[in-house]
Amino acid sequence: MTRTTLAAIGAAVLGLVTLTPASADVTNGDFEAGETGWFTYGFDSTEFDGTQFCGDVPGGTTNPWDVGMGQNDLTLPAGDYVFSFDASGDGPVRAIVAQNGGAYTVYSEVNAIPGDDMVHYEVGFTLDEAATDPQVAFQVGGASSGFTFCVDNVSVSAPGTEFVTNGTFDDGLDPFAQYGFTSTTTADGSFCASVPAGTANPWDVGIVYNDLVLPAGDYSLSFDASGAGPVRALVGVNGAPYTVYTEINAVPGEGDSYQSSFTLDDEVGNLQIAFQVGGAADAWDFCVDNVSLVGGAELPRYTPEVGSPIKVNQVGYLTDGPKNATLVTDSTEPLDWSLVDDAGATVASGTTSPLGVDGSAGANVHGIDFSSTTAPGTYTLQADGETSEQFVIGDDLYEQLRLDALNYFYLARSGTPIEASIVGDSYARAAGHVSSPADGAVNQGDLDVPCQPAAESEAVYGVPWTCDYTLDVVGGWYDAGDHGKYVVNGGIATAQLLGTFERTKTAASTDAGALGDNTLNLPEHDNGVPDVLDEARWELEFMLSMQVPQGEQYAGMVHHKIHDYGWTGLPLLPVNDAQTRYLHRPSTAATLNLAATAAQGARLFAPYDSAFAAELLSAAKSTWNAALAHPEVYAPAADGNNGGGPYNDDDVSDEFYWAAAELFITTGDQQYADFLLASPVQEQDSFPVTAFSWDAMDAIAKMNLATVPNAFSGRDDVVDQVVAGADAIAAVQQSQEFGLALPDDAFVWGSNSQVLNNIVVLGTAYDLTGAATYLHAAVESMDYLLGRNALGRSYITGWGDVYSQNQHSRWFAAQLNPDLPHPPAGSVAGGPNTDVGTWDPTFANLYPDADCAPQLCYVDHIQSWATNEITVNWNSAMSWAASFLADQDSGAAAAAPRCEVDYIVHGTWPGGYNTQIWIKNTGQSTINGWELSWAYPGDDEVTSQAWSAQWNQQGATVTAESYPWNATIKPGKRTTLGFIGDPGALREEVPEQFWLNGQSCPVG
Repeated sequence: MTRTTLAAIGAAVLGLVTLTPASADVTNGDFEAGETGWFTYGFDSTEFDGTQFCGDVPGGTTNPWDVGMGQNDLTLPAGDYVFSFDASGDGPVRAIVAQNGGAYTVYSEVNAIPGDDMVHYEVGFTLDEAATDPQVAFQVGGASSGFTFCVDNVSVSAPGTEFVTNGTFDDGLDPFAQYGFTSTTTADGSFCASVPAGTANPWDVGIVYNDLVLPAGDYSLSFDASGAGPVRALVGVNGAPYTVYTEINAVPGEGDSYQSSFTLDDEVGNLQIAFQVGGAADAWDFCVDNVSLVGGAELPRYTPEVGSPIKVNQVGYLTDGPKNATLVTDSTEPLDWSLVDDAGATVASGTTSPLGVDGSAGANVHGIDFSSTTAPGTYTLQADGETSEQFVIGDDLYEQLRLDALNYFYLARSGTPIEASIVGDSYARAAGHVSSPADGAVNQGDLDVPCQPAAESEAVYGVPWTCDYTLDVVGGWYDAGDHGKYVVNGGIATAQLLGTFERTKTAASTDAGALGDNTLNLPEHDNGVPDVLDEARWELEFMLSMQVPQGEQYAGMVHHKIHDYGWTGLPLLPVNDAQTRYLHRPSTAATLNLAATAAQGARLFAPYDSAFAAELLSAAKSTWNAALAHPEVYAPAADGNNGGGPYNDDDVSDEFYWAAAELFITTGDQQYADFLLASPVQEQDSFPVTAFSWDAMDAIAKMNLATVPNAFSGRDDVVDQVVAGADAIAAVQQSQEFGLALPDDAFVWGSNSQVLNNIVVLGTAYDLTGAATYLHAAVESMDYLLGRNALGRSYITGWGDVYSQNQHSRWFAAQLNPDLPHPPAGSVAGGPNTDVGTWDPTFANLYPDADCAPQLCYVDHIQSWATNEITVNWNSAMSWAASFLADQDSGAAAAAPRCEVDYIVHGTWPGGYNTQIWIKNTGQSTINGWELSWAYPGDDEVTSQAWSAQWNQQGATVTAESYPWNATIKPGKRTTLGFIGDPGALREEVPEQFWLNGQSCPVG
């Protein structure tokens, strides 16, 4: 039967893989599922024939309720409703929505004698508060003579206007249209079709309802579907720019009901409802029915899943580190808490500390501090009648996270196959963007890539710009969930990977071997180069390829980005991207990003590949000069509307400072030091508590100036700035009820990366000072990312019990197509975002009033790029932070050193220098056997002329092991060793960090 009235939704839900039916509607109101959900009593006979219910009513009963049928357990929150149905019969019918028991309160009632033909009834009603145990019932007793009663299309729903005709397919397919199926039918009152195997994209096969014009207002899309393949249902513009206003992604299985809500601020035409079902490897059968688009209904409020009210780090707490949890509760008085082990025994207890209302969570909270517990084990916290997620207490909790975070980058590589032998079958994929537009291949890049056409560039830049050359720019990393490659975002990501490695040379707490050769999942094993440098090289080589050739306009500068002309849909493997790709105009920011990363890379690669290091240093100097020649070529925001983001930045003073700093650290040339001292950036605060980002790189410059050995005359001032910045960040962290190093007003796009970048600052301050305050603030900030937050979720895929796994990506797209994988373990989700102007339609539809508390402004949905994106620069921050935390072992602050080193250069000459080292035992016990190690900042080498130790050098790392005759160093005594050194091609700098038997041994 055709449904006269289709129900609007009664609960806001997102189109996730599993959705719930509308809670304010009636289950099986069209009786297509037979008697499912319905009860009957008192009839002589009944029939559920799949299209309606009919029952023979006996004569001679006394009361209306002596014979009837109905449905219990509706959910009706406060609001406006329409009760509607179709009925026939020659006797009295009392149709009610009422309380089932108690006072039997009637909320809506229809009394009628319908007659022989079906009559449609509809009545509105309002609930000032939620209905108590509501039911819908049809009472048909009380007639003297028997009659046959029939009913169909029963609905209790929010009022609204239906915009779909023939959504039940009772009248065939029209006005829907279908394409790409191997066979279709509407014979059974629904649309069913066979989906062919092997199509590439969701939109390759589908059924659509076109030519919709929707006025401004609130809408609800609902439908029933079944099938074993991926279904993408949407309401969107039927043509460029293909704006999607709501979307549901599901694999329905044997059948389910779905709905999603959205709001239009203005009238929109040329809309369609589309069910896209392509992209599956195997053929399957798809059915859809009861398609409804209702407008004018009041949208119910979205309520996010928040898990246990006891918010903990779901991975665990370091043995000797801080251990804090946050309890969300209505209580304003202290509450008892207990720490329970996996055997059910209480091992610690106490009372909570009421903290008041946390503005970022919009909730009253208490603190729980169980830092005194250090026994390793598996635990839960209990308080206020609730139990937390499980977690562990122990050492070395972050070793695997260090690797997972770094392994993300191989999976983000462009221009190379991702090998199953390295990452497994589910993550393996063909190389993308390895052809030329002239090849005739579907995938048009990244060989012989031309520049933007002048007509397009004029609209973007205000003046026409193009070029008559092409570049081969295969390689690099895909920036985020799209197929674009951006030099400025690649720049910060590369710098942080290089910095993660460089820290192994300079930090007392580092574990250098953790980042060596053969440690990551990538193909460049057994080459003697640390894997993290191999990974950084993949992006560096791409950035080098983006340089403008000599003789051309902007010669020596670097193109800002390369990406598709026009946005592509999801999912889409890189190899299947058919869009034309263009080079975009060079920018000063991109040019300085290469100058800085190439200069840093030169000193780090020098001990392993001198030729590549020389190429990097040459490029660093030439791009520095090109930037000086073109200091104000900016990337505008307007160049972010057609296939890629703009990464606009019209203040490059920080990039100039960064490039000069890296060039000075690597070369020692005074011109770069002079530039630094003259720059206004030298004295400015580079460490806002809201965190540094890709467009504010002076923080990274100053952290490297502070930690990497160099002779910069302003270095002490820079160290003070880093520590002062960390002090301010630590103060924010200590004031936050959920323990994160981010203020309440800083939940912006990528807020999780802001937390991570503040961990980088805190970790650097700890490396510089050894003060536990910075270490503890960094550790607690990671608690937030791993579950101690208002949503009770880990934002790092694969880590914790409840974690994000549907980040915005065109190839990590299991939510859209189960043949594709979720993002890999260690992927960082962007996080809560209160910047309403940047919200995507999926998230905006959840909060049409833009009223989410800051920590709640997030959803784990693949189409929420504003809250749930993944990017290389977010995972690079995670890589640094995870590596720092992994190096902290138990989380205890460093103990006082038991030795000190004097490294004395007695003389230098071209190509050599004479060095003596003294090791002094400053501890209370005798040293019996020793191994001294350090890493040179550049490419220095210990020659064969070395004495008083057994010498070894691998890359930049030197080890000197005692002989039996000098193995013993008594307390207060010292021993000496020495060598002739080769300074290499770079400036010689004295090492500032040494380790004796694996423990930090500072310079005296």
